[in-house]
Amino acid sequence: MDVHNFFLILFLILISARILGEVFARMGIPSVLGELSAGILLGVSGLGLIEVNDVLKVLAEIGILLLLFEIGLDTDIQRLKEAGSKSIIVALFGAAAPFTVSALVSYYLFDLTLVVSLFIGGTLTATSIGITMRVLKDLEKEHTDIAQVVIGAAVIDDIMGVIILVFIYDYAITQELSLTNTLNTTMFIILFLLLAPIFANFISSFMKKFDEHARVPGLIPTIIISLISIFAYLSHLFGAPEILGSFAAGIALSRRFILPFGMGLRSDEVFLSKVKNAINPIAQMFTPIFFVMVGLSMNLRVIDFSSIKFWTFALVFLVIAIIGKYIGALFLRGISRVKKALIGISMIPRGEVGLIFAEVGRVNGILDNEIYAVLIFVIIVTTVAPPFILKWLFKYEKA
Repeated sequence: MDVHNFFLILFLILISARILGEVFARMGIPSVLGELSAGILLGVSGLGLIEVNDVLKVLAEIGILLLLFEIGLDTDIQRLKEAGSKSIIVALFGAAAPFTVSALVSYYLFDLTLVVSLFIGGTLTATSIGITMRVLKDLEKEHTDIAQVVIGAAVIDDIMGVIILVFIYDYAITQELSLTNTLNTTMFIILFLLLAPIFANFISSFMKKFDEHARVPGLIPTIIISLISIFAYLSHLFGAPEILGSFAAGIALSRRFILPFGMGLRSDEVFLSKVKNAINPIAQMFTPIFFVMVGLSMNLRVIDFSSIKFWTFALVFLVIAIIGKYIGALFLRGISRVKKALIGISMIPRGEVGLIFAEVGRVNGILDNEIYAVLIFVIIVTTVAPPFILKWLFKYEKA
């Protein structure tokens, strides 16, 4: 990519995200939808000014990692543990229901092949923690009990989603059910989750000690960005290289590290405040790039809105995608119907995770253009609609 063009692209992304985010916020709409709209407007669905490329993907990934790091800083580990059983219920049902039902409907009702049916199930299993948490942050609800349940559920959900993707992709390519790659990926994820808090506590004590004596300013943001970079690299390296070029697995692993890393810095409130002040301006610049990228990746032009077959498939899968994620919250006990609704709706956005699944299927010839278009439509609706509903439900709960 030409360097001068890149600077123009970056200018368009940052300015359009800021303007549309501000406009949407002033209209009472979550600003994240303004940033998504900026991506749709600038991308192939709109003016066609910007194409997704590897450099933008890297900047977007830094943005989502910084957002999740901030969420980690605000997440109380004790409250997360208390929400643990609820999170597990929401995640397990929210993954099992859409995967099983959509795969069975695809195979038996729509006569699709087993591989395609499994891939559709895997795509509809995904949850975008980034979209949901940004909406909760916009609404200043990231500290609520609902947010704790959703964070825990999204972490578990994402891990299961990647394991399912690795398993299905392996089967689609080799036509054999090999558990080796799936087990390897699972073990790496578990290892990351176990080591992350220990490593985070070690690094936080190191940062506190050296920050007091540092002669050059900027130690905290330098170390944090460096750590985010190295762990994103390591997680991609160990994610599932022989399967996906580690792309999807690497994203999930690096994100799963960043949350507990942020939580590990909570032990000292004064230092925590210092870290937040150092990271906030950087996060505010990079995070919108991620949501613009999600919009850029949404190709509305592949959708044939005049096709009856498209609408039949799309509406059936949309219902499964919504109810499948919502159903986990219905099994929760001891909380009001409104809170169940808030948790259920929070789990619905597919966002970038669903887009990655669909793209992996399309690029490798597993999904044809028609099924790909159906999934893109479902991903767009499940990404754009929940923020509106969440805002309305929080108002209703308050009233």
